[in-house]
Amino acid sequence: MKKSFYKIGTLALAIALITLSCSKLEDFGTTNDNPAVTANPITSALLTNVLAGVRTGNTVTVPGIGDFAGHVISALYCQYFSETQYPDVSQYSANTASPMAIYSGPLYDLQNIIINNTDAATKVTAALNGANANQIAIARILKAYIFWTITDRWGDVPYSQALKGNFNVAFDAQESIYKDLIKELTEAVAQFESGAAIKGDIAYGGDIAKWKKLANSMRMLMALRLSKKYPGATAYAATEFKAALTDPAGSIATNADNFKLTYPGGYFKNAFYAMYDGRKDYGESETMTTLLGSLSFDTRQSVFGATLTGAASTKGVPYGRSKTSSTGWIGLDTWMQAAANTDWCYVFAPAYRAQTSPIFIVKAASVLLARAEAADKGWTTEVTATLYTNGINASYEQWGLALPAAAYFTNVNVALGAAGTNLQKIATQQYVAYYPDGIQGWANWRRTGYPALAPAPDAVNDPKVIPRRFMYGTADYTLAKVGVEAAAALLTGGDKMDSKIWWDQ
Repeated sequence: MKKSFYKIGTLALAIALITLSCSKLEDFGTTNDNPAVTANPITSALLTNVLAGVRTGNTVTVPGIGDFAGHVISALYCQYFSETQYPDVSQYSANTASPMAIYSGPLYDLQNIIINNTDAATKVTAALNGANANQIAIARILKAYIFWTITDRWGDVPYSQALKGNFNVAFDAQESIYKDLIKELTEAVAQFESGAAIKGDIAYGGDIAKWKKLANSMRMLMALRLSKKYPGATAYAATEFKAALTDPAGSIATNADNFKLTYPGGYFKNAFYAMYDGRKDYGESETMTTLLGSLSFDTRQSVFGATLTGAASTKGVPYGRSKTSSTGWIGLDTWMQAAANTDWCYVFAPAYRAQTSPIFIVKAASVLLARAEAADKGWTTEVTATLYTNGINASYEQWGLALPAAAYFTNVNVALGAAGTNLQKIATQQYVAYYPDGIQGWANWRRTGYPALAPAPDAVNDPKVIPRRFMYGTADYTLAKVGVEAAAALLTGGDKMDSKIWWDQ
């Protein structure tokens, strides 16, 4: 059995809790076969293990697709959240978070799914969990998603030589990574075939049509992310965007096809419930509450933040302030301030961060707004205004809110203008629709520059600018010294948080 690049520990212990035939989180049970130690892992359990780790707050956390800390850091950089007691990240202290655990966790699991469904010695047994080709296609889609989130944070990372048992390998250029990810998604859609339902699929229940829509949606979002490098209507990004858009399998256009996970509670609970399980380190940022107020007092605020008791509030936590300032403001050190702001916004109203609340990953609102931007750029012949309205409506609907009134779309900060002039309005709505997905929100802000974000007032970095990437970790320089040093040398300014990755230039 091949071992992963960056393999420094065992597979996540959560695998032992997953049964062979589970198709939803409620099916978790026990099994005598532990895929962490057997020669032939149970592929359905590996798939469930990866999916169950989607931004969870479990006691046993799964990095990568469930890289919750990475999402929180990114959400702080794009100012979705503010820190309260420990404001180091939002003051831009040095971030040397290595991606290595992501390789040794979910990527290793997904690679094992591919190996066991390909190897003649194991593929017959693996097929008991669903058609070999379909298991491989799903694993390729999920690998593409995870690698996408990795390269968007660090830039050049191990890719072509990763997951092959070698440690000191080259770091691939981000351009080649992106193009191969788009190729992987394209081939995965074509790879699906009719056959036995996939077991262990707690996201789509083995619905192949929805997996195809997810892959095409990711292709569009990835292509649009390259708009700085390939802005033209006939250039690579637009060509790939249109190919995904016109694929017969379709894309995510309604919330019924959203890629999401719903948790049963208990051991497997929503990450934002766990965020306040005895702690209160984060709040919805004043940046977000102010922005929503400027959008005809956007009612998504009733979802995005509320007081501890659930009372409505628009009092976001000031962003990027010192510990003395932030703890005094929210009243954690009440002796410092007589009138504490006890009505400050926690991240999400309680009803949306219950143990069983869903986590949305790729959703109709983001895809429709991406199509609106592509149309406004002249990449497609679709109607920008229709897609823009549908995208905003889908975001409201996703959260169970009444659709915005017609007056919402006439607000000066919402209403569209002439064709080709609407990036600010569309990107602002993309920013709101991505909430609370920090990795996507931060990446889209870096790509578009909207909404306009001011650096933290009490920033400690030099220069005092919003970070543009994660720095490589100490372990990277130890385990992949040659590769990481070569990658760092290619960054203008070196391995720093303010150095821009390839697509951001």
